[in-house]
Amino acid sequence: MVFNSLQFLVFFGIITSAYFLLHPKFRWFLLLAASCYFYMAFVPMYLGILGFTIIIDYFAGIYLERFQGVQKKLFLALSLAANIGVLAIFKYYHFIDQNIVWLSEQLGTHVQLPVLDMILPIGLSFHTFQAMSYTIEVYRGHQKAERNFGIYSLYVMFYPQLVAGPIERPQNLLHQFYEVHSWDWNRVKSGLLQMAAGIFKKVVIADRLALLVDPIYEHLQDQSSGTLALAAVFYSFQIYCDFSGYSDVAIGAARVMGFKLMDNFNAPYFAKSLPEFWRRWHISLSTWFKDYVYFSLGGNRVSVPKWYFNIMVVFVLSGIWHGASWNFVIWGALHGIFQVIGLSINRVFPSLAAEAQKQVWVQWLYRLLTFILVTFAWVFFRLKHFTEVEQFFQTLIHGSRNSLPIAMNMNEIILSLVLIVSLCWWEYRQRILKLASAGTFVWQFSFLLIAIYFLGVFSLKQFIYFQF
Repeated sequence: MVFNSLQFLVFFGIITSAYFLLHPKFRWFLLLAASCYFYMAFVPMYLGILGFTIIIDYFAGIYLERFQGVQKKLFLALSLAANIGVLAIFKYYHFIDQNIVWLSEQLGTHVQLPVLDMILPIGLSFHTFQAMSYTIEVYRGHQKAERNFGIYSLYVMFYPQLVAGPIERPQNLLHQFYEVHSWDWNRVKSGLLQMAAGIFKKVVIADRLALLVDPIYEHLQDQSSGTLALAAVFYSFQIYCDFSGYSDVAIGAARVMGFKLMDNFNAPYFAKSLPEFWRRWHISLSTWFKDYVYFSLGGNRVSVPKWYFNIMVVFVLSGIWHGASWNFVIWGALHGIFQVIGLSINRVFPSLAAEAQKQVWVQWLYRLLTFILVTFAWVFFRLKHFTEVEQFFQTLIHGSRNSLPIAMNMNEIILSLVLIVSLCWWEYRQRILKLASAGTFVWQFSFLLIAIYFLGVFSLKQFIYFQF
């Protein structure tokens, strides 16, 4: 069940209405049942995999609170091993097998793992990381173990953010399932407006850009340099509108019912540096790695070489989190290298960073450079095979005899550019200048609905981050 479907809108309307009609003490059960149904709508067997880790983490949390010393560490290790093990089996097994086969063949032999025919559960990395944050926080003493098994299950399975985040922390979400949320028309309007904005980003911008981008990436050898450059830029906005659109619907749907989820995006393409980009992009994941990996390694409270090593570890792991393929590892490593180079330049030329705060034109130059680097890295994210990456950059540099293909209809290009510019203008006003929204709820909501109806691409295209 995808957010950009009529099925979800009916589902959301029924569950939300029932939520406010029910007595508060029964609402958590309704949400848990709804979340199970929502997840089973993809593949029913996925629920059993999710249930396995939920049971282990629930009891691990209780025992983490009960024991100290070695026993406490043992239960944390058990919980983490169960979650990482599920990820390793369902997400990375084939990748590990492929690399073992390749390495063994380079050594003149042939070694292969047993063949397993498995389907990757949708959103596995998201709810696995959310579950791990719970046991880690209980271990650290920042969160009390949840005794109500149903409430804990709902924490992992809460349907708005179950499949693609935001990746919540127990301190923010668990207590909200015990709170009584009354109907608040202002909050409901705010939530509905964010949901509409998310659907607009998805079906009007992201899926329309996909009509232009996908054929280009599928036929790299037939493209001109200009076509590839335009497709790379369009993909940057496609993946942003696709993923942030999902987050907007998730956060908005939760807000309608009275739940506050963490913000996941904050105008990332207006960042003036790569570190700032990661403070604005997929915030729930970047802060997860910062809190549980980066700080655990020592953060920046170590020698400079170790500091740079910590940065590289975090970004390589981030790449691996995204997918079981070397292109994701390279994508993560590129962001780590960009960060290390930027930090090194700032250490040698500290006046550059100070200058960026004084001169407006320098700030925009930094924004442009950051966007170019991010767009360059997205190429490795989008293309999974080295031959495709090589073909992309060869054609980008040397060009080809072909002009724009039929798929790059000029009217579609102009419309896409207008949509991108409008999105950037709106985000700059809202997120950078922090100006109040223009117009009433009725005007804004009606405008979004009309734009979705007339400009939307209703192909029920899945969200890009569902594969993670």
